[in-house]
Amino acid sequence: MTKRKTVAHPAPLPAAALYRVCDPAQFDFATTADLPGEPGGPGPALGQERAVEAIRFAIGMRHRGFNLFALGEEGTGRRNLILGHLREAAAVRPPSDDWVYVENFAEAARPRAVRLPAGRGRVLERDMAHLVEELGHALPAAFEAEDYRARRQMVESEAKQQREAAFSAIQEDAEAHGIALVRTPMGLGLAPSKGDEVLPPDEFKQLPDEVQNRLRGEMERLQERLEATIKQVPRWDRDMRARLRELEREAVGHAIAHLMDDLKGDWAAQPEVLAYLDDVAADVALNAQDFLPETEEAERREEGRREGRPRGPDGRYRRYRVNVLVCREGETGAPVVMETYPTQPNLIGRVEHIAQYGTLITDFNLIKAGSLHRANGGYLVMDALKLLMHPFAWDDLKRALRDREIRIESPGQAMGLISTLSLEPQPIPLDLKVVLVGDPMLYYLLSHNDPEFGELFKVSADFDWRMERSESNTALLARSVAILAGKEGLRPLDRSAVARVVEQASREVGDSTRLSTHMASLADLVREADYWAGEDGADLVRAGHVERAVAASIRRLDRVRDNVQEEMLAGTVHIATGGEVVGQINGLAVLELGRFSFGRPTRVTARVRFGKGDVVDIEREVLLGGPIHGKGVMILSSFLASRYATELPLALSATLVFEQSYGGIEGDSASSTELYALLSALSDLPIRQSLAVTGSIDQFGRIQAIGGVNEKIEGFFDLCRARGLDGSHGVLIPADNVPHLMLRRDVVEAAEAGLFSVYPVETVDQGIALLTGHPAGERDDEGKFPSSSVNRRVAARLGAFMRRAEDLAVPRPINGMGRNGVGG
Repeated sequence: MTKRKTVAHPAPLPAAALYRVCDPAQFDFATTADLPGEPGGPGPALGQERAVEAIRFAIGMRHRGFNLFALGEEGTGRRNLILGHLREAAAVRPPSDDWVYVENFAEAARPRAVRLPAGRGRVLERDMAHLVEELGHALPAAFEAEDYRARRQMVESEAKQQREAAFSAIQEDAEAHGIALVRTPMGLGLAPSKGDEVLPPDEFKQLPDEVQNRLRGEMERLQERLEATIKQVPRWDRDMRARLRELEREAVGHAIAHLMDDLKGDWAAQPEVLAYLDDVAADVALNAQDFLPETEEAERREEGRREGRPRGPDGRYRRYRVNVLVCREGETGAPVVMETYPTQPNLIGRVEHIAQYGTLITDFNLIKAGSLHRANGGYLVMDALKLLMHPFAWDDLKRALRDREIRIESPGQAMGLISTLSLEPQPIPLDLKVVLVGDPMLYYLLSHNDPEFGELFKVSADFDWRMERSESNTALLARSVAILAGKEGLRPLDRSAVARVVEQASREVGDSTRLSTHMASLADLVREADYWAGEDGADLVRAGHVERAVAASIRRLDRVRDNVQEEMLAGTVHIATGGEVVGQINGLAVLELGRFSFGRPTRVTARVRFGKGDVVDIEREVLLGGPIHGKGVMILSSFLASRYATELPLALSATLVFEQSYGGIEGDSASSTELYALLSALSDLPIRQSLAVTGSIDQFGRIQAIGGVNEKIEGFFDLCRARGLDGSHGVLIPADNVPHLMLRRDVVEAAEAGLFSVYPVETVDQGIALLTGHPAGERDDEGKFPSSSVNRRVAARLGAFMRRAEDLAVPRPINGMGRNGVGG
């Protein structure tokens, strides 16, 4: 006797399986006001244990390259959690150093960077300002002292006497030989003389030739001597100025010695500051005229200007200032900096310019710090996408981390495109931990395309968007809600409201066994529930307020969903919810509009005929179907061939289409739907239009899980309810999706009343039996299907196509010749 297998029809799911309720009795508090307040540390990490371990590892690892990339969805609390842990770690570390830029007197275009203990930068700035003020009093007094003036007059007098003696000697020599030394508009000159008068030219020509020749020879000799003496005058002047400068330096040295000694005593523990103060003293001695009052010593100051000594663009004393780049005054731990606008100048600093007399000039006082400077010695947090969007910022960050120094350089200067005079500040050593926050795709793209990324960011903190719905995690979520309410001054939530928030957290991830870690949306839910509690004049937020907040948020976004349903109810879009049709089935799709998604029934039809074994997906042919959708159609074709055409090729031509679909279609969740329509067309058995289907298939006919199962069920339910539920309506879903069900309350109530059903399906055979009301049928030991089964009808139809194809492949007899070319 032939043995046959039977396929059990799945029963509708009980109402309890459609929604996992959170029992308020499990909480040991009456309201969230009874729970502990905001913790002192980083706060609870909802389901982020793996990420927290990575963060702590990156913070503790002080070796090079162990920077952190935090990847995860926006709203999962990445920044707050990271900043909490960073601040906790920074609090136990000593404050970072101050950094200042000062004048490089040897090379003004390369300012010097000086490291100082925390808070000492402002002290040095004040000390230098006080020094300049004191110099403004001490130096004029030194130059006005009688001793200095007497010595200066002596030097000037000696120089004057030297010049006069030299010219007097020449004049005496000339007079002894009858020649006069005369002053003309062109300078000094020589001429024959007669007594005290210059001999006129006419009288000179009347002199004997001997006398004329003698006088000419003497004048030539004296002219050479005069020229040699005149050439000596600039050297004598230089010697005089050198003696005056030496005198000035000596006077300045005596005047500022006590000031510099006091200042050096205050900075004796800082060798770099001492070296700088020595340079300041030397420069003050060279430029003492800058400290004289405007009404005095104008000639000396003018000499200094003519010599091209460096001067600040808006003051004589700018070069003695201290540019405090980073000051840690008042800080108690290492810095934690959040850079929200990571442009290249905001990151590495910049050199500003000012316009003066039609040109752009700058000096070390116009060097501005970047976030790398402010975070040096601590932690810097940035958004990875924003960083990559700004030109040169990513490359300069990598260079700084690789070279472990901050080099301030504009992009134009680096590329040689700017000829404006600028500075090359001394690079500052860099020691900090950089944390980038971004989405997973960005992390994977950088890992794949940037070879330096893996060397500089060796630690990744992977933030999960969901967590297990366990008792401990539920309690942790309740505590987070309590912290939010206390921090923002919201009304306390009673235990029923917290339970409803927990249920909504499961709905957010579409899984009754999981909870959402998207704290931004959950926080907004609590805020909105507080608003509705206020509207009701309630002191506590209750479950009804949370439910109202959920409904209101959907109401604000569901205009398109209502419009789509109106078109279906009006008959503009043909979706049948009653009767039976061959080759037609209700599929389910999900439309995503920003933050809101909803299910939309779709009519799928199939037509079959004799052909060459092609299953044509019209969506794919017109380029409306995506690659995953095309893959699903190819899988169902493979299933057909493997089940019904193991020995002969399929002689089938079939077309599948999503009717009244005018946009792109992607995903394989409709592959089982298309297969059901195709089996109905082949078996000529009608499908119940009161049912809708979702689920993908594999080559063995198993139904596989899909996404958006709650939205899909609710989308078909809304249409059926609008037309009137009669107990025949329902949805077939993959059995693997049952744990994901968190349906709306009205759907659960309809199922509980027997008006709507959700069927868990494991195989194609279970699904086609439900849809057609006929058993699918299993092969017996002889490989045959039962005569009344769906599979038997499909196999028979395909067999007929195959036999026809075989007949058409046999050549017709010609002139009485048989099949083998032999006459009958």
